[in-house]
Amino acid sequence: MTVFWLGKEVRFPHPELADPDGLLAVGGDLSPRRLLVAYSLGIFPWYDGKSPILWWSPDPRLVLFPEKIKISHSLKRVIKKGIFRVSMDKAFSQVIRECASVRIEKNIGTWITPEMIEAYEMLHNLGYAHSVETWHEGQLVGGLYGVSLGRAFFGESMFSRMKDASKVALVFLARILQNWEFTLIDCQVSSKHLIRMGAEEIPRKDFLHLLDQALSYPSIKGNWYRDFQNFESFV
Repeated sequence: MTVFWLGKEVRFPHPELADPDGLLAVGGDLSPRRLLVAYSLGIFPWYDGKSPILWWSPDPRLVLFPEKIKISHSLKRVIKKGIFRVSMDKAFSQVIRECASVRIEKNIGTWITPEMIEAYEMLHNLGYAHSVETWHEGQLVGGLYGVSLGRAFFGESMFSRMKDASKVALVFLARILQNWEFTLIDCQVSSKHLIRMGAEEIPRKDFLHLLDQALSYPSIKGNWYRDFQNFESFV
């Protein structure tokens, strides 16, 4: 088992040097510069408050190609009924905190520590981190957040306090990114829920190749604010 220790210099070992479980390195910090370098290399932080920062690059990698998202008939009906309003970058801080709170309430733990929240809020303020919000009768009931570089979106977490709320947010994100010619949504590790919605596992080497291609395009920085009550055209 080989684990690399990170110092003050913003450098990472090659992702292919990760352990079989995907663990690559330990230590460092959550500065915007380090996080952006990590994502550009296909590496992400994932740890709890009791351990040092852990950096991962799993193999295989779960990826959702925006044009391949699967929308069930029941979910299409939900969208067409107009039950939800969907927005982007309207409540980033609220979304990331809800992602943490829902996991804590379910007693399943969370990697979204106060330090992680602060770090991703900084990325949001710099125009790299974005959220999708799902609203019902004026209340935030679901959403997701992640990081965008080039034409790649790195999904971090999602939550739902109402049936289908997070699914609607993901559909909305996929359709928006498809329109913007994004090539992939990184879902990190395997999830039955995401696989049912079209995500697929690919070898890490293929993911890194696709990521290099996606990063050859300029990033769409800034606030992605949008607010839709009727978004039937997205399905």
